[in-house]
Amino acid sequence: MNIYPANSQAKIVAILTVILLVITVLSFSIGRYSIPVNSLLRFLVTGAYIDENLPVIALQIRLPRILIAILTGGALSVAGATYQGLFRNPVVSPDILGVSAGAGFGAAIAILLSAGLAMIQISAFATGIGAVVLSMFICRAMVANHDRLLLLVLAGMIVSSMFGALISLTKYVADSESRLPEITFWLMGSLARVTMQEVWFVLPVVLVSLIPLLLNSWKINILAFGEEDAKTLGLNTARLRITLICCASLLTASVVSVTGIIGWIGLIIPHFMRFIVGPDHRRLLPASFLAGASFLLLVDDFARSVSMLEIPIGIITAIIGAPILFIVLKISPSNHHKM
Repeated sequence: MNIYPANSQAKIVAILTVILLVITVLSFSIGRYSIPVNSLLRFLVTGAYIDENLPVIALQIRLPRILIAILTGGALSVAGATYQGLFRNPVVSPDILGVSAGAGFGAAIAILLSAGLAMIQISAFATGIGAVVLSMFICRAMVANHDRLLLLVLAGMIVSSMFGALISLTKYVADSESRLPEITFWLMGSLARVTMQEVWFVLPVVLVSLIPLLLNSWKINILAFGEEDAKTLGLNTARLRITLICCASLLTASVVSVTGIIGWIGLIIPHFMRFIVGPDHRRLLPASFLAGASFLLLVDDFARSVSMLEIPIGIITAIIGAPILFIVLKISPSNHHKM
């Protein structure tokens, strides 16, 4: 018996879409400079406004931030759901292969060398992808008669540890008056300095990576039966595994290179959505994108309005991520998490 009827799943995805739209509108209004919702809607629909600050705040300050929050939350959630399906492990997160640690090291080096913002992002993106490539190379170099997925996880742990140590070394030699605080702040994750230039940098990568994942979502379901069974059903598991890893890594690296390291979203959101829409990745991936986008928007609204000093997003997601995961695991039937 299917406990997740298809029509109910479609309704949930529709509801999540409406929730995201509502939170997006409210996010334009929330902040230290509040904008009434009716004034905002009138401006968005007709272009008319009374407050002369409204266009600048809405379009130049808050619009890029809202868009990057949607892309980042959605991308990390889809990447997390993809990796959890690939590794058949619900505690896997998007940085399992070292992409976040690699991106952090690339950004730290660029900051240490006094590079501009664009070079920091390019460096973070390149080293994030490089970390994943290195993980796959180490996996191939290991003994071939072991479980490939297990070896890949171990390789990711090796690469993450190595880049984590390199980040610590970079912070150790950085100027404590200027470079060290900047590196530390970047590593904690923030959307404070995002512009439309960063949005246009991330958007095409996210779209190009999302499309193959959505098209192959039904194949991720087959992987749940195990690699041997998937091969028996005619699935090219090696090619599928590379496709999933490349797309999920591109998603993670592209957003992390702009926002810094934001943890927990790619872990807790797929868990929560699997509890609501079920393990079918044809529904789970879109639901995770919508829920992750809404979640990060809410976190960012809190981060930029709760005090005069903006709180880094990575701190907030870490504080609330652990109890949310505990609650989800507590209330979820165990069979919902069998991959």
